[in-house]
Amino acid sequence: MESNYILLSIIFACIFITLSNSTSIIKTLPGFPSDLPFTLETGYVGVGENDDAQFFYYFVESQRDPLHDPLLLYLTGGPGTPALYPFLYQIGPLSINLERSSRGNITLELNPYSWTQAANVIFLDLPAGVGFSYATTLEASKSGDSILATHCYDFIKKWIVEHPRFSNNPLYISGISYMGILVPVVTLRAFNGNERGDQRLNIKGCLIVSPLTDKFSDFNARVEYAHRLALISDDIYESTKEACHGNYVYTDPKNDLCSNNLERVNECISGINLSNILEPLCDDANPTEACTDTRKIYLESWANSKDVQKALHIREGTIETWEQNNDMIHYDFKKNDTVYYSYDIFSSISYHKQLTTKNCQVLILGGDHDMTFPYVGTLGWIGSLGLSTKSPWNPWFANNQVAGYRTTFAKDEYSLNYATIKGAGHSTALYKPQETSVIVDEWLDSHINLSDS
Repeated sequence: MESNYILLSIIFACIFITLSNSTSIIKTLPGFPSDLPFTLETGYVGVGENDDAQFFYYFVESQRDPLHDPLLLYLTGGPGTPALYPFLYQIGPLSINLERSSRGNITLELNPYSWTQAANVIFLDLPAGVGFSYATTLEASKSGDSILATHCYDFIKKWIVEHPRFSNNPLYISGISYMGILVPVVTLRAFNGNERGDQRLNIKGCLIVSPLTDKFSDFNARVEYAHRLALISDDIYESTKEACHGNYVYTDPKNDLCSNNLERVNECISGINLSNILEPLCDDANPTEACTDTRKIYLESWANSKDVQKALHIREGTIETWEQNNDMIHYDFKKNDTVYYSYDIFSSISYHKQLTTKNCQVLILGGDHDMTFPYVGTLGWIGSLGLSTKSPWNPWFANNQVAGYRTTFAKDEYSLNYATIKGAGHSTALYKPQETSVIVDEWLDSHINLSDS
């Protein structure tokens, strides 16, 4: 509690901080042995009433053709995961060299599978209180799904105004995991804003990795997925399905038969790592060597370095400690609203349905070993959109090997590509970085070539 009071004191002190010179070009970073071979900009954009929420971002120009390549606004999951996590850990231009690093001496290296090789990417700390983003009032420190969607839309509009040379680049709203709730909302607002005659954005669509889309169906799909992957037997699955009437998450407490069957299911899957069923299940309270995620430890050490924060041009005094995750707002199944965050969008399926009436291109990616939000749930909500199948389920390839499977759905000018990545877990780029890069680049290039023809 004491740390919370200190944090609030820091927040209120930020009211007096001058917000000028909010963007900086970063030439060097601690841990990288030379000048950065790409253009990195960091900065703040104020959103909300009186700009009292200051969102920090990292912007990396495409290393191919920045003035023509797509522009991705990338939203991290949780909510509550900082943008530095994908920037240094998944899809950004740099990664931590584990062999040459120690807690006090982090060595960075180039990521050969960065999305920034073919796209301009904005990595955004959101909401205020996550990463290096902060609030200047107590009210601005509170957020929620709907508020955050508005803030993201306002952010990209302001960012484009401040970066007019990217105003004509194809814009895609993108994100991972929990941002499956928000990405279609922000995307739809961009399309509708254009139609209303608001500030025009060159919005083309959205890209979501391992999305949470519906807070019932995606969690409910875990039982069917467990059956398909032979984690539960046919008899357990069929008995549970019949007893629970296909509803495994919002059950009738008086239905003892369902409860008993779910106990059998839980006995089978309670020892499974939901993020990747092939990986060991880790106990944070008693971690084994196989479970020690050194990159996360190094990331926290690097981000809290005063030299690093100075290099990134972090406003001094705006945060107390950079944390890997803001647990106060991170979502868990059936988690109730908190004073900090309101989980007020239960499902984004209706927003996806509205997007089917637009000239909108969508890519949905998922690892076939992800049990957090398994592919069977994703295919279920895609099926509810009432789209025609444009291309059937077929393998796609990387290095002349099957890298996953994909199918395409369409309606008028709308298209939705769904692709699995073979062997990947929840964060596909973490488990299969090359394959994830291949499918993303191929999809983006196909739409650029289509618009140019």
